[in-house]
Amino acid sequence: QVQLVESGGGLVQAGGSLRLSCAASGRTFSNYGMGWFRQAPGKEREFVATINWNGGITYYADFVKGRFTISRDNAKNTVYLQMNSLRPEDAAVYFCAADSLGRGLSVNTRQYDIWGQGTQVTVSS
Repeated sequence: QVQLVESGGGLVQAGGSLRLSCAASGRTFSNYGMGWFRQAPGKEREFVATINWNGGITYYADFVKGRFTISRDNAKNTVYLQMNSLRPEDAAVYFCAADSLGRGLSVNTRQYDIWGQGTQVTVSS
């Protein structure tokens, strides 16, 4: 079973940047669709970005388009989320997730069957 471990969160000023990483164990990572989600206190987990198995197709939530970039390096078993122009409303716990069945890009949490533990992103105004 693949395990996911996120890193790269922290405190940043509004307008700043962070790069989140999600390292996966297991040899089948390259077959998986991957996604990033986030959850702020008192709110539901929401979709941020997704990427297909080879990185050729990506899709973003409207509120991050032009600011965040999802990418992956299958040789390193890692998916990334580059976050630029951060806003206070981007503060949340960010989770990476894997769709081990490779069913295609999805914004739906239910399609992802493997989740990391999350990494906290705090944005000061």
